[in-house]
Amino acid sequence: MDTQDPEATLQRLIDQVDREALRVTQHAQEEMTEEDIALEDALEAIRSGTILENYPEHRRGSCCLVSGYTRQGRPLHVVCTTAQLLLIVITVYEPKPPKWETPTRRGSKP
Repeated sequence: MDTQDPEATLQRLIDQVDREALRVTQHAQEEMTEEDIALEDALEAIRSGTILENYPEHRRGSCCLVSGYTRQGRPLHVVCTTAQLLLIVITVYEPKPPKWETPTRRGSKP
C-alpha cells in the first residue's frame, strides 16, 4: 500500500468501513464507552474524515489518525490500521484541550 497518498489510504479505509471489514480493539471499545461514542459515530467520522497523521513505521504496524465528524457534528479522532485486510480500530476519542486546540490542531506543550 502507498502510504504517501493519504487520499488513496482514506478511500481504502472507507471501503473497509462500508464492507464492514473491521475489528474494534478492547482499548477502543473502552474509550468509546467512557466517552459515550457509538461505533456508528466512529465509522461516520472515518467516512467524513481526513488523515491528520500517518504512522507507517509504528511498532504495531502501519496506522493513521483520522479526524472526522459524526452526523450530529461531533468531532472525533479515530486511530486505525492502514495496511491490514481488516480495518482495526485502535482507539477513538473526542479531541479536546489541552492536547488539541481544535479538532485538527494539536495544543501547545507547557
